[in-house]
Amino acid sequence: MPNVEAPASLRARFELTTSRQVAGGREYELLKPRSVDELISEEDFAIDERIPYWADCWPSARVLAERVSGLTGGGRDLLELGCGIGLVTLAAAVAGFRVLATDYYSEALEFTEANAARNGVENVDSRLIDWRRLPDDLGTFDVVLAADVLYEKPQAALVANVLAQALSPGGFALITDPGRRTAPSLIDECSSRGLAAVNLVEVPLVENDTPLSVWVYEVRRI
Repeated sequence: MPNVEAPASLRARFELTTSRQVAGGREYELLKPRSVDELISEEDFAIDERIPYWADCWPSARVLAERVSGLTGGGRDLLELGCGIGLVTLAAAVAGFRVLATDYYSEALEFTEANAARNGVENVDSRLIDWRRLPDDLGTFDVVLAADVLYEKPQAALVANVLAQALSPGGFALITDPGRRTAPSLIDECSSRGLAAVNLVEVPLVENDTPLSVWVYEVRRI
């Protein structure tokens, strides 16, 4: 693993720590803010209820990173929605995909880029994207990934919209969620947009001594 110091721009703005995660038998050392709570902005929340969930590595991201590590990228194009600090993006790039990491927090992109450099991972680009106003030039992708993006029911429709636009013919998406009651609505939202979504598997985990299951949804064009 390259010995890469945290960028000065991040050290100046955040109290940093590292998180060691394993995916596909490879260990990643990820820079992250020390506390998510310290990043909460009342002003951002008042505008569009933003909470900086991007600043941690949640169970759904770990499950998705492990799953994409088992795929063969072969230079195919992959889009991650909500890249956070970058674990899934890094695992996808190591698996051989050409990755576009996206988030609507510019800080998430900075951390993902820094963590790619820190872990010697290439084939990663990043772009600031708001799912409510998708850019016309986004293009299509062979694989789309997203972890922990179904907090509220309206977000299922937003994710389904992105998939309907961004999935190439024959492509597929993997969406992971820790069993929220709103998550199954993704299936209906996808169906109304010409997509087929199924709950592939539930992965049991223990997080902070609490058992939970991460659901893995697969979405394809009908």
